[in-house]
Amino acid sequence: MAAPVPSAGAQSFLDDLFGLRPTGSVTPASAQGGIPAGSPSAPIPAPAAGERPWSGESGSSGHPEMTAEAIRAAASQFPACIARMWPEATRRGVSRESFERHTAGLTPELRLMDLMDAQPEFTKAFWDYLDLLVSDARIQRGREILAQNAATFAAVEKAYGVDRHVVAAIWGVESNFGTLIGDRSVLRSTATLACVGRRQAYFRDEFLAALEILHRGDVVPEHLKGSWAGAFGPTQFMPTSFKRYAVDFDGDGRRDVVDSLPDMIASTANNLKKDGWEPGRTWGYEVVLPPGFDYLLADSSRWLTLQEWARLGIARPNGKGFPRPSDKAYLLVPAGRRGPAFLMLKNFRVIMKYNPAEAYALAIGHLADRMRGDGPIVQAWPRDERVLTSAERYELQSHLVQRGFDIGGQPTGRIGPKSRAAIKRFQAAAGLAPDGFASAALLDHLRSR
Repeated sequence: MAAPVPSAGAQSFLDDLFGLRPTGSVTPASAQGGIPAGSPSAPIPAPAAGERPWSGESGSSGHPEMTAEAIRAAASQFPACIARMWPEATRRGVSRESFERHTAGLTPELRLMDLMDAQPEFTKAFWDYLDLLVSDARIQRGREILAQNAATFAAVEKAYGVDRHVVAAIWGVESNFGTLIGDRSVLRSTATLACVGRRQAYFRDEFLAALEILHRGDVVPEHLKGSWAGAFGPTQFMPTSFKRYAVDFDGDGRRDVVDSLPDMIASTANNLKKDGWEPGRTWGYEVVLPPGFDYLLADSSRWLTLQEWARLGIARPNGKGFPRPSDKAYLLVPAGRRGPAFLMLKNFRVIMKYNPAEAYALAIGHLADRMRGDGPIVQAWPRDERVLTSAERYELQSHLVQRGFDIGGQPTGRIGPKSRAAIKRFQAAAGLAPDGFASAALLDHLRSR
């Protein structure tokens, strides 16, 4: 199925997400234009030409550092915040000349505060993400990419033991094979987030790593562009991930994941290898569950061998056996009892280290299989199921907490493993099929009790 054309609202959100609007960049300056230590507070700069301004509103997360007052106060101290990072930069080998050259004229992009706490009105179901990310066009383009770069993919697969189709799938999902890599300055984005907002400690490391990349010359400044959060290149490396995993596969002395195809492919494979990829093994299997199956067994902490799952009546829809019956897997039913089921192996969890969303990891695995020539998912998704809004998911979690079910904290509107476990416990107690799916029917049931 071809990917649906996003609506204007959805496209606007995607543009913000990937930084595709003109956003300005770091202002060039001489080496003498650096920010001296102890710089006084500065007025909040106006947005650059063509740049969407900050809304001026507090973030929806409710975090104390995301109030409008806190954002303005932190932004006024931006020059001093950057200057305070010089001692750590020099400990990392960044020269004073390089630090001053790359930070001179740097201003915060406060629009990122809106994106950090974005609560988009539209919500996508699991199957909608797969429709979008595993489209016929993307499958075909992936096959062309693999054929055009067969020698490089083969060399990388031999060197790192990672399935070339999975590497290509990450490239396809992360940036649509390089067409959506983002246009925001990685240095400016990470600098903004290091000094303003609720994740400053995390982004200070990303900002300093971005400075190291520029100081070493691995990526030229004008090409160090990416998403609002600082991910860059066709497979969207964060600066710290680049430090850990990037390799110079083409031997030119630079680890360039933006302009060197061999470096980008090999660095992505090295990332998966270092995260525990098991060579010669797949990521998972679509499976069919027998009538009356106990959905309490669908738990990411319950690992059984494929042979043990088969003894419980689980089989592949094509009737084939499992190639390695001793491999361990857990059962995932992302859309509940009305949707497909999957047995996920260790490599699925490795993909989730690249991005911790199950929908993302399933899209990567399925796209890899489709590019290899395998068929689509056999079982139907419950496309008539209405997807809950963020407010409804929050309400559902609140009902569970009020009834004494542990969701792993306070309601957030995001349904994770602990919320699914709580849903299962409630469903079992209420005499419902305990599939852990946050459905509209379940919310109605909670409201009525």
